Amino acid sequence: MPLDNLRGLYQQVILERYKKPRNFGRVNPVHRHQRGHNPSCGDTIDLTLQLDPNQERIVDIKFEGEGCAIALASADLMADAVRGRTIPEALQLVERFQAMMRGGEEFPREYRSLNAMKGVAQFPVRIKCANLAWHALKHALQSPATDDSVEEPGFVSNESID
Repeated sequence: MPLDNLRGLYQQVILERYKKPRNFGRVNPVHRHQRGHNPSCGDTIDLTLQLDPNQERIVDIKFEGEGCAIALASADLMADAVRGRTIPEALQLVERFQAMMRGGEEFPREYRSLNAMKGVAQFPVRIKCANLAWHALKHALQSPATDDSVEEPGFVSNESID
């Protein structure tokens, strides 16, 4: 596919996910809750995760927040990709996504929707936007279980992370 057509397709996916996210909201019950904030642009993502009874697999994941099209589309695509995955599988996806943002290879066929974000890697200032939800997910999965009544969720600053 010619490069211009590919860019157009990627832009279309990002705009579609921004305008009509499929995973916007809050899960119930909440087993993990993490807030990510990018102070350089103001993007904020609140992730909530529901895990299986053994706390080993992501049953559901949703997000709320405000931000640019790239940050919100990335969060929405991420939720689709990690739902149903074990925690180690989800953490591997985080690493792979972050590598792609640094110019690494695209995702294999079963995760090809995530490749829509690859074009963002050409704009270093926007990489933080794309990575915000992924950083929040990583922190949520590496943190102990949370009680849904907790008022102050974890905070992830995307400022110093490459």
